[in-house]
Amino acid sequence: MNIHLPFTKDVIKTLKAGDNISVSGVMFTARDAAHKRMAEALAAGKPLPFDLTGQTIYYAGPCPAKPGRVIGSCGPTTSCRMDQFAPALLDLGLLAMVGKGDRSDAVADAIKRNGAVYLAAIGGAGALYANAIKQADVIAYEDLGPESVKRLVVENMPLTVVIDCFGNNLYRRAS
Repeated sequence: MNIHLPFTKDVIKTLKAGDNISVSGVMFTARDAAHKRMAEALAAGKPLPFDLTGQTIYYAGPCPAKPGRVIGSCGPTTSCRMDQFAPALLDLGLLAMVGKGDRSDAVADAIKRNGAVYLAAIGGAGALYANAIKQADVIAYEDLGPESVKRLVVENMPLTVVIDCFGNNLYRRAS
């Protein structure tokens, strides 16, 4: 299934845990340090560097681009490191997260409560994902280097639905 970002709730309702999809459009990168800064901004009543409504965050810290390339290797990082921040961001309108590994029960509950989705990227496939990225611009926290927040334009990025909006979790299915 090919999906154009940003996600809509109607599209998310069609996705089931285990579905393989391809996404094109805009998403944002943010890892541990960026999530910590966003949490600090929220606690201080300051705006976030981008409107979360309907957006997708890719848990990645891309390598610097080689000459002639848009971005360097851009594989997913372990998602559970963002679990302490994810429920609040989902409650603010975030609709999708991309990473690797399982999520906490609190995140799974927030996904279901907000009609969102968690998608997996293949660990170790950073070069594959870099090829799907057509544009990359730092939009916040430039001092964090690879962990800065970037706005990505992606084309045909292959992902797997892990936790759907109904609470089904691919990693926790009985075998």
